[in-house]
Amino acid sequence: MKTDIQIAQEAVMKPITEVAENLGIEADELELYGKYKAKISDEYMKRIAGNKDGKLILVTAINPTPAGEGKTTVTVGLGEAFGRLNKKSIIALREPSLGPCFGIKGGAAGGGYAQVVPMEDLNLHFTGDFHAITAANNLLAALLDNHIQQGNELRIDPRQVVWKRCMDMNDRVLRNVVVGLGNKTDGTVREDHFVITVASEIMAVLCLANDMEDLKERLSQIVVAYDYDGKTVRAGQLNAVGAMAALLKDALKPNLIQTLEHTPALVHGGPFANIAHGCNSVRATKTALKMADYVITEAGFGADLGAEKFFDIKCRKAGLKPDAVVLVATIRALKYNGGVAKADLNTENLEALKKGIVNLEKHIENVQKYGVPVVVALNAFVADTQAEVNFVKEFCENKGCEFALAEVWAKGGEGGIALAEKVLETLETKESNFKVLYEDELSLKEKIETVAKEIYGAGSVTYAPTAAKQLEKLEALGYGNLPVCMAKNQYSLSDDPDKLGRPEGFEMSIREVYVSAGAGFVVVLTGAIMTMPGLPKAPAAYNIDVNEDGVITGLF
Repeated sequence: MKTDIQIAQEAVMKPITEVAENLGIEADELELYGKYKAKISDEYMKRIAGNKDGKLILVTAINPTPAGEGKTTVTVGLGEAFGRLNKKSIIALREPSLGPCFGIKGGAAGGGYAQVVPMEDLNLHFTGDFHAITAANNLLAALLDNHIQQGNELRIDPRQVVWKRCMDMNDRVLRNVVVGLGNKTDGTVREDHFVITVASEIMAVLCLANDMEDLKERLSQIVVAYDYDGKTVRAGQLNAVGAMAALLKDALKPNLIQTLEHTPALVHGGPFANIAHGCNSVRATKTALKMADYVITEAGFGADLGAEKFFDIKCRKAGLKPDAVVLVATIRALKYNGGVAKADLNTENLEALKKGIVNLEKHIENVQKYGVPVVVALNAFVADTQAEVNFVKEFCENKGCEFALAEVWAKGGEGGIALAEKVLETLETKESNFKVLYEDELSLKEKIETVAKEIYGAGSVTYAPTAAKQLEKLEALGYGNLPVCMAKNQYSLSDDPDKLGRPEGFEMSIREVYVSAGAGFVVVLTGAIMTMPGLPKAPAAYNIDVNEDGVITGLF
């Protein structure tokens, strides 16, 4: 079988102007980035603002495993299948981060014959959105330190600076640094930190903003530090907003590309799901809903992280109402959750499947708590046996959700027709009664414990002394009405990545809490979660190269 990048490089793409023309987008309503990428103009978004919204379909998954789940692959394949059924559909995805691309995860354009292209561009610099976010983040950091150096009129306490610098790369040595060393003119010496760009609040702000006015208001509210009296200091007080917005002007516009079968895809924004809220931009999703009858979007990692945040943060803030959820699983991943080693996953093992399917069971129950109809998509692998497929199908139907086999990796849109038909049937016969998990009026602790117990299955929640004080402070500062963004490892429902399956009654530990006031949520760090990942012993970067003809190899 060819590699993903070989399939992508052999694809015959249509000019993006032709893809756009099929959507009714005129040439002067696009901002071209070469032949195959474009940004949607503000003028076009205003022109279609009065259109009726299409149906919103969220694709999520069980907890990720080394066996692979293929959530993005299924998302892309489902969109291609809708196209084959002559349904007007658009895919709305996140942009990949360079950190995982060169680290351990590889690319994020889908896989096999269910990919968005140009694959190399998407996984590398794309249209420069992440670079703009990095620049805006670090401009704010520079203005903050310069303010302290130039007399510190706002009485910023250098020991209580909470704004961190960022870069879109996994670089563990930058997690904790000391800045300002050298001469007096080199700044105030203090401890500083880096986060990966996709964990920056600027990323979250860009993805939750409705327009430039909203973006600037959100930027102004970002808490960068506390003064000597313990009061917040915000980006607006540093006169940083205008220049940051100027850097983000183009990044605010959604990007249009296509799948291997020329289905349009809006790919925009990319906050991490185990640190930030894990969804593509509100602007791209809302625009897509005005452009098509069916919008297929995804949320990062498993449903415990991505789907929960899609519902409780993105939908709450943007007023979105999902019509159906596709929950992706694989027999391989379920057997892995049942205790089978990665090397043995190709052997039929119904006992391990029965043991591991409890992970899928919990995710089904979680999505059903939000009142949205669920379709389980079993992403097919060659080694799957009919007995295993039948077991999963019967299990899902007994749980009150629909089931379909997805063969999109090998067959593209053709392999997703059964799933697309099941989703269409669900949309026609089952009503979405979407509701969020908790109300704004609950305290931050009540919100944390609701997610921990209801979604993760925790028995209790403990708070480090620092976290308890931070919660008290945020409540006192008026941030208690915000939703919580739980930063948790992605591999387990618990805060311990080694607890597979469906752990229950465990104690979840909260070690740090801080406010992302511009984004409009409170970030809660659990366990050993890192906001700046590190590289593995053998990074994916070792396998990436480019030849004398400019052809990139080894990129997933």
